[in-house]
Amino acid sequence: MTDALRVESRDDRIVATLARPEVRNAIDQAMIDRLHELCAELEARPRTLILIGSGGVFASGADIAQLRDRRAADARRGINTHAFARIRALPMPVIAAVDGWALGGGAELAYAADLRIGTPRARIGNPETGLGIIAAAGATWRLPQIVGEARAAELLLTGRVLDADEAVAWGLLSSLHEPDELLGAAHALADRIAQNDPLATRHTKRALAAPADAHPEVELELQAELFESPEKVRRMTAFLERRRP
Repeated sequence: MTDALRVESRDDRIVATLARPEVRNAIDQAMIDRLHELCAELEARPRTLILIGSGGVFASGADIAQLRDRRAADARRGINTHAFARIRALPMPVIAAVDGWALGGGAELAYAADLRIGTPRARIGNPETGLGIIAAAGATWRLPQIVGEARAAELLLTGRVLDADEAVAWGLLSSLHEPDELLGAAHALADRIAQNDPLATRHTKRALAAPADAHPEVELELQAELFESPEKVRRMTAFLERRRP
């Protein structure tokens, strides 16, 4: 059996390719298991994660053949929910590079990323209600944070699928790139992240994820730690020395 997730590791990033092109990268239990393994690796050694699909598709959704046989106990286990939450909570940024279809669970995987870019042929939506279920792996709470409550309601209640231009206009994707340039664009984002202090990046992600009632105290505590960091002194000294005539 082929690996459902191909992983390329580098010093400062990991590229994970959803690799079930024969079923449009449908997310099955094997892929979820591999995502958990990947999260464990990135929790132990934080690096930027790039998620991308194979065969011109990000992910067509959860594997319907498996989903059809699941019952109430399976729903309460939150099989996809917990995996996507773990991805969202990774210490370093997650970049979703979306080509082609990102539907249902595939869209929810993209919503769990910090940054999302796509191609002109990207198509994103949540058609779950047409299959007799709801989008229960993050869409009902992450999508309103990304596009606002009214637009999230429109997508989730109608099952509408956005094209690439609409996804950019709604803020669901930040930029579009030709398919053969998509991975390069994701690496360019990762390169920019890599130029910055990793601890400051991690703390920024923590602040962004904090609940509303935690601000501004969370920023002040994180900043206090950074103010004592030797890397802060090194970077600011280098900046000042470059500015001197």
